[in-house]
Amino acid sequence: MSVANVMKMVKENDIKFVDFRFTDTRGKEQHVTVPVSHFNEDKFTEGHAFDGSSIAGWKGIQASDMQLMPDASTANIDPFMDEPTLVLTCDVVDPTDGKGYERDPRSLAKRAEAYLKSTGLGDTAYFGPEPEFFIFDSIQWDVAMSGCSVRINSEEGAWASGEKFEGGNTGHRPGVKGGYFPVPPVDSLHDIRSAMCMTLEAMGVPVEVHHHEVATAGQCEIGTKFSTLTQRADWTQIQKYVILNTAHAYGKTATFMPKPFAGDNGSGMHVHQSVWKDGKNLFAGNGYAGLSEFALYYIGGIIKHAKALNAITNPGTNSYKRLVPHFEAPVKLAYSAKNRSASIRIPFVHGEKARRVEARFPDPIANPYLAFSALLMAGLDGVQNKIHPGEPATKDLYHLPAEEDAKIPTVCASLEEALAALDADREFLTKGGVFTNDWIDAYIALKMDEVNKVRMTPHPVEFGLYYSC
Repeated sequence: MSVANVMKMVKENDIKFVDFRFTDTRGKEQHVTVPVSHFNEDKFTEGHAFDGSSIAGWKGIQASDMQLMPDASTANIDPFMDEPTLVLTCDVVDPTDGKGYERDPRSLAKRAEAYLKSTGLGDTAYFGPEPEFFIFDSIQWDVAMSGCSVRINSEEGAWASGEKFEGGNTGHRPGVKGGYFPVPPVDSLHDIRSAMCMTLEAMGVPVEVHHHEVATAGQCEIGTKFSTLTQRADWTQIQKYVILNTAHAYGKTATFMPKPFAGDNGSGMHVHQSVWKDGKNLFAGNGYAGLSEFALYYIGGIIKHAKALNAITNPGTNSYKRLVPHFEAPVKLAYSAKNRSASIRIPFVHGEKARRVEARFPDPIANPYLAFSALLMAGLDGVQNKIHPGEPATKDLYHLPAEEDAKIPTVCASLEEALAALDADREFLTKGGVFTNDWIDAYIALKMDEVNKVRMTPHPVEFGLYYSC
């Protein structure tokens, strides 16, 4: 969409406010709003000033002036605001040099796409994420010196069969690992997901499928179409916004937290990806599962750098409550066709254009701009250095004999381990100035604050283990 078309959109829809949005390091969208009287074509060239020092992990107070540069192609009308509001996704620009700020995730994603072209290896990288999420009726938690508590309220929860509800307990709900995927009334969230899909389509995000996921208590997935790296990250942010706000409008609450409760599946974000050049899919070939040598080397790069990638693709302490060996989580660093126990899967597809690989260890609290860029950089490093991933896995990796199990590497077991791996293995990310050492250092410091906060807080399970010792 051109700037002229945006201005036409403003007039035709009687827009009252314009919302400038950008994504912070943790992956949360931020926004600032101006009345339409203060919005014109100049905003697309002059930008909108804001204080970058107030964003966690960004510049200090001594260098805080930043510019939001709206991207006209992202224009959308917000479906949740009372007053007609136009939304524009922005790049963050450092006014001292007019370039994309090195810590701005969207600017970083654009650098990753530019780096791909500069290598001559390819000209387009496609990504297709599958973020899973939970919808609860309500959530309560408390963290205090006197103690900690959390309570998830879900009429769909397997634990709710003995509870009393206003209007009665219907008894129809998915059991543990029973959510994939019976029809309503067991699946009580069909209409909410359909509403989410309709809104996504209205905002330009093509929807391919929606369904209940494996876990009890409202685990869901909405499948949306693949696209180029930066646009697909933009769409992922729209998808999260729509899911969170639609649930809110229905009087419920949604979360992308990987492991909100114990005893059932957590939420992942499988990421499908491929690299193209001159309109040709470079992943298609005559090798294993129809893959090219290029694709195998790409897989080799992801496997080699997986532990460093974990810091970005699995960026929370909670991420590693999902990634636990022997509990049907994609922790084994191996690749396989169809086999969903491997961390890299090659989906069965019809035709060369659909050939792709699927990284199964990322989760949906990952910043999509950073996660997709990091996966691309790891894969390209594998291609550049001809890192072969070895033989494919043919067995169920969840239930291997101990000797075989010990031979296959795994992803990290904690965020602290992942951050140490990122610190030690960062060169593949800094090629072409896509990620910078300054960004990596700031990111590690930001995430170590989270590690230490959780590390210093007693957990209720510890009382059961140690209180009477």
